[in-house]
Amino acid sequence: MSRASKPLELSSEQRAALQALSRSPRKQLADRACIVLALSEPGMSHRGVATALNTVVATVRRWRKRFEAGGIHGLTDVPRPGAPKAALVVTPGQRVELEGLARRPRTNRHVAFRARIVLACADGLTNVAVAAQLRSSAGTVGRWRKRFVADGVDGLFDEPRPGAPRKISDGDVEDIIEKTLETTPKGRTHWSTRKMAEKAGVSHTTIGRIWRTFGLQPHVVKSFKFSNDPLFVEKVRDIVGLYLNPPDNAAVFSFDEKPQIQALERAQPILPMDFGQPERQTHNYLRHGTLDLFAALEIASGKVIAQTKKRHRAEDFVAFLRVIDGQVEPDLQVHIILDNLSAHKAPKVKRWLARHPRFHFHFTPTYSAWLNLVERFFGLLTQHALKRGSHTSESALKHAILEYVDAHNEEGKPFIWTKTADEILDTVKRFGQRTIQVHGEQTGSELMQEFTDTGD
Repeated sequence: MSRASKPLELSSEQRAALQALSRSPRKQLADRACIVLALSEPGMSHRGVATALNTVVATVRRWRKRFEAGGIHGLTDVPRPGAPKAALVVTPGQRVELEGLARRPRTNRHVAFRARIVLACADGLTNVAVAAQLRSSAGTVGRWRKRFVADGVDGLFDEPRPGAPRKISDGDVEDIIEKTLETTPKGRTHWSTRKMAEKAGVSHTTIGRIWRTFGLQPHVVKSFKFSNDPLFVEKVRDIVGLYLNPPDNAAVFSFDEKPQIQALERAQPILPMDFGQPERQTHNYLRHGTLDLFAALEIASGKVIAQTKKRHRAEDFVAFLRVIDGQVEPDLQVHIILDNLSAHKAPKVKRWLARHPRFHFHFTPTYSAWLNLVERFFGLLTQHALKRGSHTSESALKHAILEYVDAHNEEGKPFIWTKTADEILDTVKRFGQRTIQVHGEQTGSELMQEFTDTGD
């Protein structure tokens, strides 16, 4: 009998191990174990085993030879060495940069993931181990390992892609911007994206992208007013100085009136907010009178002293000053920032100030209510308590106002002024220069006369 048909001799341990392997979920290993078991049966030739197991004689011979040489271990695949990996060396500077990128998954999660791959490879792990640890594939790990070895940290970033060729030239973009800034469509005050698209022969989405890129908003208009106060510069420096560097042993207040607050009752009940539906209220209303709000915002604490009155005459203002006087410690000076309302300069007010020398008034320049910090409080009051309210009487309106003031004072959060006087004056100067540029020297000369020298 030839060697090919001689039965394999198996020990009991080998037979038990092969029988266990024949039931393995790994099909290749199970097939090999079945080949060896079949060869151990008397009278089975290589060809007979191949026919019974639906394989070829060469395969039967290969695994018989592997089993005779290595036993059970001969049936398992030998790991292939593959191509040698390039050495990955991370310098201390690169490690700091990689760790910084890895800690920013929200900024660019793809780059953060690649940085973690390189850091794990630098710790000596194999590509397979890194892939298992980061739930990726060995191919992905190998790709970014090679990119880092070749290009360093820069290799982890995506290379810019050329994309589709441009359909609009720089000249076309310049022409669109020039038309937007220097012309208007016939019978209209400003361009829309679709009107400009008709004029330029491109899509309206292209016009929108160009406008957004260059910060052009033809549909937006904002109001402005230059102050004509001859002491504008001095007053700005005085008031901003109180905000940024208040005097010692003094309380600084920003004061103003919010006149004619209407007690408005909606004509129909307000429908509350629901899932998928905002709160709804009627556009028409019933008017139940008005109130004037007197408010003094303490700069240091952000707390507000407030009273409501029917009118805002000089005597009402003096009465409110007495309230402030009663709530401020007697050894403190009191500085009040306020506007140029005639009631603030009435003889009755001047007499009261003469009797109370610790009070000092700082008037804002004309048309410069933006310098008065209490205006920010009035804006929040309107937004949070008045605009969406429905008040059936003046007393209901008063209750809503004072309730908001109490809630604001409980929080005790001051408003922080950030602009310096020089920054404000530089902005005003640039705006005036822009006015001269657009309308000519003759129109803008009077406006700029007071701002050409904003030195210390």
